[in-house]
Amino acid sequence: MESYLLDWTNLLLRWVHVITAIAWVGSSFYFVFLDSSLTPPTDEDLKKQGVSGELWAVHGGGFYHPVKFAVKPPSMPSHLHWFYWESYSTWLSGMALFTVSYLWQAGTYLIDKSLMNWSAGAAVTAALSFLVVFWLLYDGICRVLGQRKNGDALVGAGVLVLVCVASWLACHWFAGRAAFLLVGAMMATAMSANVFFWIIPGQRTVVADIKAGRPVDPIHGQRGKQRSVHNTYFTLPVLFAMLSNHYSFTWSHPQNWLVLILMMFAGAAIRQFFVLRHGYKLGRNPHPWPYVAAGVALIAVLIVAMAPSPAPVPAANATSASTAETTGPVGYAQIQPVIAQRCYGCHGQAMQMKNVRLDSAALLAQHAPAVYQQAVVLRAMPMNNATQITEDERALIKRWFEGGALVN
Repeated sequence: MESYLLDWTNLLLRWVHVITAIAWVGSSFYFVFLDSSLTPPTDEDLKKQGVSGELWAVHGGGFYHPVKFAVKPPSMPSHLHWFYWESYSTWLSGMALFTVSYLWQAGTYLIDKSLMNWSAGAAVTAALSFLVVFWLLYDGICRVLGQRKNGDALVGAGVLVLVCVASWLACHWFAGRAAFLLVGAMMATAMSANVFFWIIPGQRTVVADIKAGRPVDPIHGQRGKQRSVHNTYFTLPVLFAMLSNHYSFTWSHPQNWLVLILMMFAGAAIRQFFVLRHGYKLGRNPHPWPYVAAGVALIAVLIVAMAPSPAPVPAANATSASTAETTGPVGYAQIQPVIAQRCYGCHGQAMQMKNVRLDSAALLAQHAPAVYQQAVVLRAMPMNNATQITEDERALIKRWFEGGALVN
């Protein structure tokens, strides 16, 4: 029953998390597009009001005319829409989902004893520390380097190094699937913290100054814009890290930390293309094609480098006995000891994770495609290889399934 309820909780939290993330990413992408697409106003009345840019757009059968004021509008409107619950809801639902999916069952999902043989409590503490320490270091980099000459470049270099170090540590401390997700959660936490600690407080200060008739310090807008730009470059790397748990060939790779870093770098490069593309169309930037070319080329290199080796061809002089031994049909009597030793712990009578049992010939036959997919194709099971299944045993499962999943 606990597993059943956890599945429902996981499903509902994932649903909420995806919906709120779409809202947050969508609004973020829209405002980056808006800033890059604004043109100086031509109307004299808009100029007198302090409008620094305007955009005409058509959508859904209507025309829209958003304008941006350089520092403040002539007067404060009675209703002002704030963009922050998209961020907060995404982080809260994501943190709840991470807790249910990984922290609640840290011994199964978070720990890989071949990497770090620590207790569940220590692993959970270390995982949560990643979120806090990354934010503190990232924020420190922005505070210290962001005020210097060429501050944006220095901050970018510092954050890149920080992400690389964190990715290496996560992949050497935690199970691969959890490590990728943890790095994504770490960066997403920094994104939401940017909204909570910098963007919204700065905007509140500006609004309070306008209402009180005080001069508005433009530094608040500059800081908010800086953190907002950082968030847009984090977006595609975070989305890759979050989606990667469905694709074990990424996080199960021997150099999974490098795969993670290069895929995130490719995502940031592709995002840079879209950021600059709007300015290019207005003649402000050179064509940003090198960025998307670099991102796509990097992904292509990874696809080639990570390709599995072809299956060895049996030698021509192999004896009939050895050929039968490696290619002959495998029956239930041969496969059962492997399933019992490697799978019954989670899919037996005592525990039936995901409502799957494999402790009889009929049940194993019923779930044969899933067993083959998870243990042989995706190599995702046993989870974090907690039961130490061997390559020979995976090959035996493969032969059993391809031979018809015999149960006699």
